[in-house]
Amino acid sequence: MAEYTFRPITRIDLPMFRAWLGNAHIEGWWGEGGTEARLVEEDLEADRVDMRIVETHGTPFAYIQDYNAHAWDAPQFADQPQEARAIDTFLGDPEFLGQGHGAGYIAARLAELRRIYPAILTDPDPKNTRAIAAYTRAGFRPLSIRPCEDGDPVQVMIHP
Repeated sequence: MAEYTFRPITRIDLPMFRAWLGNAHIEGWWGEGGTEARLVEEDLEADRVDMRIVETHGTPFAYIQDYNAHAWDAPQFADQPQEARAIDTFLGDPEFLGQGHGAGYIAARLAELRRIYPAILTDPDPKNTRAIAAYTRAGFRPLSIRPCEDGDPVQVMIHP
């Protein structure tokens, strides 16, 4: 099993982050690279989101973030505990696709978060079967498909 480290994202990582978002396997699941990089850069100052670059053996290959599930108007999480965390992630480097790293690093991050938080949530697009499969292998279970803040459906999942 691979070992993963989670280091805080820095401004130096933003070009890599933006490039990752331009990869075909991410297209349609996250926003436009420049916009997302700008949002991450803004959040570096705000301390509302714990944003991490995932590495294995010193090589960065993925991004994961977690935040209080109620920090934004997220109706899909309204019935969850106030101290629940939500995560979002993507495997950025296509060289790491199909090797089990998605579920592996998600499970490793969950092990860290579960020491502090009673529930971890996520909400992938119901059509994003690759993400749902990785979350499921990492220990999440589906709750239901619900509308998110912009009305689009999301598959709410919980790691109990």
